[in-house]
Amino acid sequence: MKIAIEGCAHGELEKIYDVIGSIEEEQNITIDLLICCGDFQSTRNLQDLQCMAVPQKHLDMCSFYKYYSGEKLAPILTLFIGGNHEASNYLQELPYGGWVAPNIYYLGYAGVVECNGVRIGGISGIFKGHDFLKGRFEFPPYTESTKRSVYHQRQIDVFRLKQLSHPVDIMLSHDWPRAITEHGNVNQLLRFKPAFREDIESNRLGSGPCEDLLQQLKPQYWFAAHLHCKFAALVEHKDGQQTKFLALDKCLPRRRFLQVLDIPTAEGESTEDQKMKLRYDLEWLTILNLTNHLISVRATNGYMPGQGGDGEERFNFTPTEEEKAKVLQCFDGNLTIPDNFVRISAPYQPSEDGDGHLNMSSIEQPQAYVNPQTTTICDRLNIDDPLRLAMLMTGHELNTSTYVDPGPVTVQTPASRKPNKRAMTNADELDVDDEEDEDDDDVKQDETLQTSGRTVPRTSLSSTLPQPRWCADAESQESDLSTTLNDSLASQATATPQKSLGDNSLSESLPVVNLNLSSPQQATDSGAVTDSGETVAKDGVVQETPPMKKFKRRNQTIYANEDD
Repeated sequence: MKIAIEGCAHGELEKIYDVIGSIEEEQNITIDLLICCGDFQSTRNLQDLQCMAVPQKHLDMCSFYKYYSGEKLAPILTLFIGGNHEASNYLQELPYGGWVAPNIYYLGYAGVVECNGVRIGGISGIFKGHDFLKGRFEFPPYTESTKRSVYHQRQIDVFRLKQLSHPVDIMLSHDWPRAITEHGNVNQLLRFKPAFREDIESNRLGSGPCEDLLQQLKPQYWFAAHLHCKFAALVEHKDGQQTKFLALDKCLPRRRFLQVLDIPTAEGESTEDQKMKLRYDLEWLTILNLTNHLISVRATNGYMPGQGGDGEERFNFTPTEEEKAKVLQCFDGNLTIPDNFVRISAPYQPSEDGDGHLNMSSIEQPQAYVNPQTTTICDRLNIDDPLRLAMLMTGHELNTSTYVDPGPVTVQTPASRKPNKRAMTNADELDVDDEEDEDDDDVKQDETLQTSGRTVPRTSLSSTLPQPRWCADAESQESDLSTTLNDSLASQATATPQKSLGDNSLSESLPVVNLNLSSPQQATDSGAVTDSGETVAKDGVVQETPPMKKFKRRNQTIYANEDD
């Protein structure tokens, strides 16, 4: 199976699909799956654009809305994770993953799926120590602070991934795993990105949680993006296993942003005549169910259970065969991910920008909406939607979209896989200022209270919820990730503690503390690698020496010296 890996997409789907079509035509191959490693920018309209944490001058609708509206259809099954430049309000609707457009699937905050026998896992966002131990308290409309904290990784997602016991073939992250530069050509990297030197020498470049996942999961491949350069590494694990790491650039001319990987399928199995299908991962689904009570919507510190804590509290949530069998029954034995995409927001109309220049001054952020895809999987698994919990527990009204989908416009069929030659000749005309790569992640965390949107009187439901079984850090103690917090929302509630599917009493009527709030209706061997068309040796991901160039980039690293 041939998989195209892309670094930071930054909304340039049309250009990415054109490049893939060109590779297919020149090499007479068919690429089966496209994987994007973050900064996907799935902006449906101008309201979504206001929820994206980028400088105003970089706000651009790009081309995703065409695939959302149905004007175009993604010619290749596309899988992606979130980064730090996203339409966060849209992705928050799909915490457990879902279709953002026909044939384009988001993995969620963290997730594992199977694509024609290949097991793919991923974690969205980037690591920032001051938010890692918090719950998912954000929802739109965002403040300038929550617009950024919403895409920061949380410990529950890392904790869940660590419960996996079966091998993962491909692992995705936007951040690089910390210390990954020790396993590749760091001198070559520093020639291309000299501003990384200080963080590399102090071991601050990358994500500590991703480093832990790399050492524990030991996937065959790990792909990342974020730092806008290509970097390859080979990680030798202590037990003799290897992980081939590859980070790719963003979609710009003459940049290494795309690589094609040939992954062997099961013996005797061919993908030529097979339709690429995504399937839920049974072990992952079971982990979601078993750890639902650990969900938090607090803006304060919390901790996952572990050895040495309450002797009666479970801390290992690697599912048993019996627990997995119960979850499989909930899906009637069919783990194929349904094609249940639905438009709940009006797509962008180019006429909205008048003279061709976006005028965002009068555009407001949208309210938070409940997505039917999330409601469906939450009802199946008897788990909670964090977005719904955060809104209910702060007395906000649950919003259901009233948008009436008129149906797709004229659709470009998947058979049209040939690149548009005229469009390809304009690829070098991308007007992107690569020198402005601000993350703006050091915004003070002093605006955590949601003050916008309609409010309703608080119900008595939140007062009936017990305190979480994990420890809230009321005194802002320093965590094991060397981060300090000044928490301000000690009054916000955690998720509903629920019985797992392994509990025989699940089918009984549930008291109010066990309500499923997710539905208002329910109270109960390495292959050949090519880089944009060129062949690379089979014994691993190989990185050629980049051409020397002059740099105008400011002399500072992407990662701040300290997390505020």
